[in-house]
Amino acid sequence: MKRILLAIDATNPDPQAIDFACYISRLTKSDITGFFLENLVANEEPSLTETGGIPQMEWKIDEKGTELQHKKSLTGKNIELFHNCCERKSVHSKSIVVSGRPAKELIAESRYADLIIIDAATSFDKLYEGSPTEFVRDILKDAECPVIIAPDSFEGIDEIVFTYDGTKSSSFAIKQFTLLFPELSEKKATVLNITQDGQWSSAGKQHFLDWIQPHYTTVGLKTMTGDAGYCLFDYLFKRKNAFIVMGAYGRSNLSRFFRHSQADLLINTMTQPIFISHY
Repeated sequence: MKRILLAIDATNPDPQAIDFACYISRLTKSDITGFFLENLVANEEPSLTETGGIPQMEWKIDEKGTELQHKKSLTGKNIELFHNCCERKSVHSKSIVVSGRPAKELIAESRYADLIIIDAATSFDKLYEGSPTEFVRDILKDAECPVIIAPDSFEGIDEIVFTYDGTKSSSFAIKQFTLLFPELSEKKATVLNITQDGQWSSAGKQHFLDWIQPHYTTVGLKTMTGDAGYCLFDYLFKRKNAFIVMGAYGRSNLSRFFRHSQADLLINTMTQPIFISHY
């Protein structure tokens, strides 16, 4: 992995997300590109113009407006703070300021990145949206690279929890994570498999083990039975310093683990980092 995009609200950056991104950058020896997002559409105001003598209303940005100038000044200070933080942690950083429609711009840039790191509460709506916000949902659904939801606090990684239900989507997410983070091969890897009958076919289990065991020093299997959502929360709430790996979000082949309601609740309540990738 070489290029990490850190999505940053240009006027309200999350220090915890920056610290976590620096940890991942040092771990993988990757560069961080701070993607500073500005929703300038919110600053558009109606103005009356004439075309061929016919008056018409247009929405424009007042480049000299006080609010816009304040945003630009604040963005400049936040960019400087970001680079200073990265420098203190010996991380090579770049920054890009993007004006316009934040989700559309970040999704377009994701095609040329290995990973996006984002805070689940990132929002460009003046009203409180909860977590994950509509902006973050759009990124999770349409990003063209894996996404990590940054934790509220971070003390390190002791265990990787792979959520697996036998689908292409969950298998792909595990492969993506493993290939992006070979540096975590010595961490304990736990594969959480939840089925209606609590059984994992011997053939399927052996094939999975044949693939994953060469990648990790210690691999544990945990098979649970019952409602996937309840079992998932019950298990993950008991883990500390874990890195959670999930499959699809918002795609037609969505894993049964991660219907929107379950995925959103998980993102909203977990304090661990969550890696999400879709097939």
